[in-house]
Amino acid sequence: MSETILITGAAGQLGQRVIHHLLETYKVPAANLIAASRDISKLSDLAARGVQTRKADFDDAASLEAAFKGADRVLIISTDALAVPGQRLKQHTTAVAAAVKAGVKHIAYTSMPSPDKSLVTFAPDHLGTENAVKASGLPYTIIRNAWYLDNYMHSMPHNLQGGSWYTASGDGKVPNISRDDCALAAAAALASGTKDSVTYTLTGAQSLSADEIAAAVSQAAGKPLAAVKVTDDQLRQGLLGAGLPDFVADMLVSADANVRAGNFDHVTEDFNKLTGKQPQSLKDYFVANKAALVA
Repeated sequence: MSETILITGAAGQLGQRVIHHLLETYKVPAANLIAASRDISKLSDLAARGVQTRKADFDDAASLEAAFKGADRVLIISTDALAVPGQRLKQHTTAVAAAVKAGVKHIAYTSMPSPDKSLVTFAPDHLGTENAVKASGLPYTIIRNAWYLDNYMHSMPHNLQGGSWYTASGDGKVPNISRDDCALAAAAALASGTKDSVTYTLTGAQSLSADEIAAAVSQAAGKPLAAVKVTDDQLRQGLLGAGLPDFVADMLVSADANVRAGNFDHVTEDFNKLTGKQPQSLKDYFVANKAALVA
């Protein structure tokens, strides 16, 4: 009998794409999938396709245990609860404990590269969750996603209007990967049926500096863009001045500091190992998203 695979955060951007690739790329029958979300009304399209839908509230242990019942393999997608320190890690460890109680046979978790030495503000959440997964006694797949190419789309259209991208990343490099490629690789891992415990780090094929990234964005958009190097404090003040909450500004500054320190500068072949394909390049990603860049 085929395994039943449950995906948390199924209404989110990553969760939607993981389910898409399970259904369309890896041809997992809809009846073998469970889409879980805090708000199942957002899963009506999946339900119409025959995917089971279940309510899963990461702040409610009983809700998670009930959702996970009958699932053989569970993908815990890290939550977006970043505003309150400690809440995200508590949510994740609650989910791991619920998976054990529900009789899940394999846990998968979306993490980040090198959380043990990362300077990013949310790295301790990932490290703590990885440790909880390993301590659960269940076979596991930890999927460490590099910084998404998609993250640049929040600010690059605005940056292109002024021709400047303010960054505190210095000369550090980062091997960005698209969210969709991460979803494809996660789907491959889930569909593989593996019983082994493995940690993968998903990266792009090239590690690039801010100057190289700015040049690629400029070429794709047909507009000039320069990477302007600033200090952590200057970047933070600029982000706060733009109206971002303190915790978001601190997170973005810490991400740049992590790039500057070289902690993101590590390219792996794990995406190819899982999918048999090469990840979309940064240049191709921005060309494909030109309309959004110049909007």
